[in-house]
Amino acid sequence: MSRWEPNTRERLLDAALELFGERGYDSVTVAEIAERAGLTKRTFFRHFTDKREVLFAGQEFLSRVFADAIAAAPGSASPAAAVGRALAAAAAAAGFGPERQARGRRIRAVVADHPDLHERELLKRATLNAAMAGALRERGVPDPAAGLAAEIGGLAFSTAFRRWTEPGNEREFATLAAEALEELLAATAALG
Repeated sequence: MSRWEPNTRERLLDAALELFGERGYDSVTVAEIAERAGLTKRTFFRHFTDKREVLFAGQEFLSRVFADAIAAAPGSASPAAAVGRALAAAAAAAGFGPERQARGRRIRAVVADHPDLHERELLKRATLNAAMAGALRERGVPDPAAGLAAEIGGLAFSTAFRRWTEPGNEREFATLAAEALEELLAATAALG
């Protein structure tokens, strides 16, 4: 087994997505994912707690990127502008290129077919929102504004991801995220 090759996490993700596509999510075991990737089950558990986590990897990284970008925003930036910077930073740091887009489409298909995975997806979004809200509070943004700006940012991120992974989409993730944020802010203002 070639367990010391680079890109272990990506290899595990690709193996999982192949198996989920062939046999369905419920029929696949962690041992089978590791074997398909040419790795051991022990190596799998060094990277993921269970097979669900393969589909939702990167949450800690994105939370850190969001929080750091909000913290680095100019002091004069509004909460919405700071969240916009966080979305742009995530788009740049997470490598939303063609390979990731293909994986994203496959992940969306698996999650769409399993209601229990919807719960995990919502938990991931809540964690990202909490990171943004915490960073906004550290900037002195009071609640409920910090929480609301973070929720809008999380919804913009999710909306952009959904649009980015739609078949036929060729637009950049960063553009879609900025547009989604703008649409949501306009909708919020229209609630007036």
